[in-house]
Amino acid sequence: MVTSLSSKGQIVLPAPLRREDSLRVGDEFEVERIEAGRYLLRKTPGPPARGLVDLLQECPAQDWFRPVASESTDSL
Repeated sequence: MVTSLSSKGQIVLPAPLRREDSLRVGDEFEVERIEAGRYLLRKTPGPPARGLVDLLQECPAQDWFRPVASESTDSL
């Protein structure tokens, strides 16, 4: 596939490649110059996925948790 360099120095990855690799806006890449005219483009790994507990712990209002009365299942 052929693409071109924009006046801002940007290179657009063709849509078929973006779809095939599930690339999204904001994904970061590392560019390495191999030699004159040859470059290696490598997607950098993103941050690890954060879980719900991590997100809730960052909540600015720390009094959001209210215990709920419940029955024990030990006797079942």
